Amino acid sequence: MEKTLAKGLTLLETLARLGHPVGVTEAAKAVGLQKSNAHRLLRSLSELGYVRQIADTGRYELTLKLWEMGSRVIARLDIATEATPTMRKLAALTRETVHLSLLEGDEVVYVHKIDSPHPVRAYSAIGGRAPAHCVATGKALLAFQPPDAVDVSKIRKPFTEATITDPIDLRRELDRIRKLGHAVNKGEWREGVFGVAAPILDASGRAVAAIGLSGPQERFRPKAMKAWTPLVMAAARDLSRA
Repeated sequence: MEKTLAKGLTLLETLARLGHPVGVTEAAKAVGLQKSNAHRLLRSLSELGYVRQIADTGRYELTLKLWEMGSRVIARLDIATEATPTMRKLAALTRETVHLSLLEGDEVVYVHKIDSPHPVRAYSAIGGRAPAHCVATGKALLAFQPPDAVDVSKIRKPFTEATITDPIDLRRELDRIRKLGHAVNKGEWREGVFGVAAPILDASGRAVAAIGLSGPQERFRPKAMKAWTPLVMAAARDLSRA
């Protein structure tokens, strides 16, 4: 194991266990480091945002960054279970495939789904991935990330003639999604497969997941989309509150 990384993680664990601000000397003693090494690690952890130095005393304490990371992991573990009743209700109302997606980099990962009873439907696999910029759940997730978390300056890969690849067009699309509260996919990843999705938001307004419908273009006509969009948005609001 890389020694500096191991020492840094041990120092974080020690600060969490002690539960109070510590000076460099106390931190060095608790972890078994030279004072100069402990000071260097504390400065590095402070620059990365994991600890902060209290101005009045010069002591160090943990920030909420570790809690933020842990809460995201918990959300990943719990959200599929939490979402199941809502997904079943949405599937019963629309008779279309319902997806629950998470964002990983430039892709969405399908963590749960309920298939449409129709013989012709959108096919996907739990654990499967799709490019976020051209599926409805992916665009809903991208639109509700912090501004610096999404790079909209690069050209995206086209999958169909409908794929949004131009950075300016994508920025406009994400702005529209934020304004309306939902995203649509009109054959942008797979020819003839349409979808509508809405973000599941945490308390800060960041999208932690997205719920959406997908199916063949023949059934996702404007009248159906108009009827289903409020249902998808209501499901997303219920899960956001939960």
